[in-house]
Amino acid sequence: MPTVTVDDFDAIEMRIGRVLEAEDFPEARNPSYKLTIDFGPFGVKRSSAAIRPWYRKEDLLGRHVVAVTNFPPRRIASFASEVLCLGAVQADGRVILLRPDEEGELGARVA
Repeated sequence: MPTVTVDDFDAIEMRIGRVLEAEDFPEARNPSYKLTIDFGPFGVKRSSAAIRPWYRKEDLLGRHVVAVTNFPPRRIASFASEVLCLGAVQADGRVILLRPDEEGELGARVA
């Protein structure tokens, strides 16, 4: 496993957001949703999240998530994914979305 410096880690902005919308994304290679996420003072951003096998759209609405917000946008099919939602990948491939223990402020930086 490669090592990173504290400066490398500090360059990654992970922030708390709240899911406003979840739409099916049939054009994606893996079963995914298009998420619209509110990051408070950092605005509303979109993300492609390959989590459809494990989450229902209605369960994602209002959910707080942790996302990397300073990666460049990535085009997935015809969609520009602006942030990367973080999740823990289990041995069986299942993804568990990361979220704060408490809801806290939207846009708060994760350190």
